[in-house]
Amino acid sequence: MPNKPYIEKIQEVDGFTVWRVDGKYIRSNMDAEFTNFGQHFRFPFIPTHELWIDYEKTPTEDSYFIDHMLLEWLLMEQGMPYEKAIVKADAKEAIQRKRSAFMQKIEKVEKKPKEFKKELYVKELKGFDAVKVFVVNGEIVRDLYFIDYTEGGHHFVYDFVPFDEVWLDDDLAASEMDFVLLHELHERYLMSTGWDYHKAHHSSTIIEYKARKNPELVDALIKEEIEKNKKIAG
Repeated sequence: MPNKPYIEKIQEVDGFTVWRVDGKYIRSNMDAEFTNFGQHFRFPFIPTHELWIDYEKTPTEDSYFIDHMLLEWLLMEQGMPYEKAIVKADAKEAIQRKRSAFMQKIEKVEKKPKEFKKELYVKELKGFDAVKVFVVNGEIVRDLYFIDYTEGGHHFVYDFVPFDEVWLDDDLAASEMDFVLLHELHERYLMSTGWDYHKAHHSSTIIEYKARKNPELVDALIKEEIEKNKKIAG
């Protein structure tokens, strides 16, 4: 049985070992910024010739993530900064995603993305009167709207998210939903007051990490952020 954060070996490819890993453990104990996947030059704690992919309920995006990481690793190993390497890797990934069955379906029936709400919205989480909270199909969001979407989002970061909604990726484990929701609510409020994304994201990462280390606080912290979000005018 592999030690944490390893869950299982997926495959060997081009001299790399691809591992399924426990993203919750990584975000709680190693780096809160770890998202769907990662490679050594983005996250130095990952061994040089390993590619890590977070556990997903429906691991249908592995091939996209692997090819993305291989190109990103190569470019960064050659000295290209992450901000430029990810753009090139995203472009390659986008080409592959256009060949997916879902994207072929869209092209075949000539429907606009907004008409696929039934496929996009997985379920609504009730009880948040300041904002509507939806679990959405993360793969569809990455296919249609933004390839680097991960974990959650709101209108002040992604204009495709309706103003009064917060989205949570359906690939998140149920045990992580509250931590990500706390992050998004805190960030949403700060950005509504004029904070830029990077400053608001940093503050939200701090409060998320606090909650991960002290999970007994998360409900009270979410309630505080809900009250703040009530002040946001549409």
